Amino acid sequence: MSANPWFGALRLADRQVLLGAAELLRLRPGEMLFRQGDAPGGFYGLLSGTLKISSLREDGREAIFVVLEAGNWMGEISLMDHQPRTHDATALGPVEVLVVPQPVFTALMDEAPFARAVAAMLAARVRSLYGLVEDAALRSTRARVARRLLLLARGDVTMAADDRPVVPVSQEALAMMLGITRQTLSKELKALAALGAVELRYRRIVIASGARLKALSDPSR
Repeated sequence: MSANPWFGALRLADRQVLLGAAELLRLRPGEMLFRQGDAPGGFYGLLSGTLKISSLREDGREAIFVVLEAGNWMGEISLMDHQPRTHDATALGPVEVLVVPQPVFTALMDEAPFARAVAAMLAARVRSLYGLVEDAALRSTRARVARRLLLLARGDVTMAADDRPVVPVSQEALAMMLGITRQTLSKELKALAALGAVELRYRRIVIASGARLKALSDPSR
């Protein structure tokens, strides 16, 4: 878990409290950790596997906001405002989750260093959300695809230090993240491939040139 930048930066004492209080929960593929509208539960640390964070559109289609990878922590918003869960969290394969009880999280929030760390986590997520809103309002579909591929190369919300060459989501999931059709995504990916930014292989997308992808993600620069 310490490979995650947020968790790794916590005080040793806070990490020990979180891990010491956590219970291990195993999810099967397709099983939900929580649903939109559920009451606040625990503070969750993703130990292994991946979770999709999603909701349903008015027409019943799924919208994926993010795919969380091992090392990430989540669930703090409902614990802080005591409001229902804002989205669904579903296992995309076998998943192991650490569940920290709400009273433990609440007690840690009384400690200034931990509270500041959670505030920094929320600030990073707000920045990411503003970026997605800006993309949808101001950027072309091609730039949006390029920018999301760059985020996924860093683990999306994980924000790893180095880009990974293989994007760890399917084209179907990527289309749901961007709110576009598979046909539109396929067209844009083929264009990015023709420009040498990505390589399209069986059931995966490989980043061929991070520099070229960055240039395409913001053509104004």
